[in-house]
Amino acid sequence: METTRPTTAITLDTLHPKVDGTLPLKVRVISNRKARYYAVSIELEDKTIIDSLTKDDLTKAKAPKPRGKLKEIALKLAAKEQTANDILAEIEDNFSFELFKERFTGKKQAADPGNVFMCYNDTIKDLTENKQYGTASSYDLSLKSLKAFIESKTGNEPKKLYFKDITPKWLNNYETFMTSDKATLLPDGSIKVKDGLTRTTVGIYLRPLRAIFNTAIDKKEIEAALYPFSRSAKDKSKYRIPKGKKVKKALAKDQLKLLLNAEAATIEQEKARDFWFFSYTCNGMNIKDICLLRNKDLEPDSLSFGRAKTSLTDENQKPVIVVLTDYAKSIIEKYRNQDTSPKAYLFPILSPKDNGQEIRRKVHLFTRFINTHIKKLAVSVGVTSDISSYFARHSFATLAIQGGQSIEYVSEALSHTNIKTTRDYFAGFADPAKKKIQESLMNFDN
Repeated sequence: METTRPTTAITLDTLHPKVDGTLPLKVRVISNRKARYYAVSIELEDKTIIDSLTKDDLTKAKAPKPRGKLKEIALKLAAKEQTANDILAEIEDNFSFELFKERFTGKKQAADPGNVFMCYNDTIKDLTENKQYGTASSYDLSLKSLKAFIESKTGNEPKKLYFKDITPKWLNNYETFMTSDKATLLPDGSIKVKDGLTRTTVGIYLRPLRAIFNTAIDKKEIEAALYPFSRSAKDKSKYRIPKGKKVKKALAKDQLKLLLNAEAATIEQEKARDFWFFSYTCNGMNIKDICLLRNKDLEPDSLSFGRAKTSLTDENQKPVIVVLTDYAKSIIEKYRNQDTSPKAYLFPILSPKDNGQEIRRKVHLFTRFINTHIKKLAVSVGVTSDISSYFARHSFATLAIQGGQSIEYVSEALSHTNIKTTRDYFAGFADPAKKKIQESLMNFDN
């Protein structure tokens, strides 16, 4: 769902003037063409509290060189606006007016345990504070989709949604809305049709809602009878969240050879291929884990690191050990950070000064860089246009099993907690391998 970055400005509330003719000071926040206003007050050095100004005073305070008391007012107002912008930067992709208000005013909304939106906001806040920005973003997108559905029915932005109102029928209507094409009348009179989402995407949006329900039931905030989701395939009376079709993302051996030996048209394609195959040969290492590698993780013939994906969910996480091939060593030598101190990053993708949100942004950009340029290189040699960094992980798993390694070994190499996940990565045996196995059934000499 398309959004624009929220903006702030210190302004005067002209609709609610005070008796003395001054106007209340407000910080205005605009997001997706919708505005909200929040009261502002400042304390000057002489302990004067200012929460309103005349238009003329505000104009003078915002002038290039305000003087005297107006200069102090200007500095204080600038500080308030900076605080508002800092909050926007902190919550970033997880912005909502409710969350901004809570942070800016320091006042939490009154408890309303039956309100789904409030449960979402609390969860997003907790995830953000725990630096789980990716998960927080998933919950935020889920919340926005629910609000969009309700607004399509009522014509107004919804303020509340209660658990009791979310029934299997409600969820079926939500799915129909989300998967339907939507027509928009443009200013020039033409109509633009936006494709509906896939059922797989609907499933992604609804899993956070299911988690919100489960949490509320566990906390005894709602009755279990309100749960609208089916718990098994046999439960036909409840709503079943769509499951995505498992797409096997492994390349065949001949495709990998073509891709490795392809002549890169640009240095970007060369770099994308280098890191794609670095991931592949390092047990299908996730791109985020590659970005987070530090010099201290590097041994002469191996890497030892903790997976970022499971760092918060696996209390007994063991370090992942990757034996380095000559190819992997050559990539490290080619792209290694000039700063070789133990705590410095192995590759100059991230900076020591980066906070959690900046790390997430840079990892996303680097992953997109690899996906964009590996796709161009793959297409140029006729491999496939359907390729991404994740294909490296699936290709490692599939070729390792096809090469005779046990699924238990591959599961450990991928740092999976159960073998079922590893089986989902395995693209199966190629036809020649199947034929060889079948023919061996009648070979009784060996």
